[in-house]
Amino acid sequence: MSQVYTLGVLTGVLLSGFFFAHKVGQILRVKSVAQDEGRVRVYTVTGQVFFASAERFIASFDFKEVIDKVRIDVSRAHFWDITAVSALDKVILKFRREATEVEVIGLNAASATMVDKFAVHDKDGADDLLMSH
Repeated sequence: MSQVYTLGVLTGVLLSGFFFAHKVGQILRVKSVAQDEGRVRVYTVTGQVFFASAERFIASFDFKEVIDKVRIDVSRAHFWDITAVSALDKVILKFRREATEVEVIGLNAASATMVDKFAVHDKDGADDLLMSH
């Protein structure tokens, strides 16, 4: 009887975690504004970027818009895991592939530590990764 109870509790905890991650992942918002007569686009990211919201994060950017520079303001966001850092890498590398300069501003200390440790967009040979992203 206690094994069934334990299994029920474990299942409940796992489902609760899944539903929480899904709910928090839906809270991510990315707004964009054109500046400098349309030559610069500023994306302001608000919310939590992690495995459940990474695809939504990537899909929030327009990689085909012809602009000189993109500024990604993440001062209201937090990058939680390697999947989030990988999503940021993909965004930056895709813009670079379109010959758009990218600037990321506002990383909090914890997110900056994750990006410094796991990101590839700022490492030697990052441009070689353009084909794989």
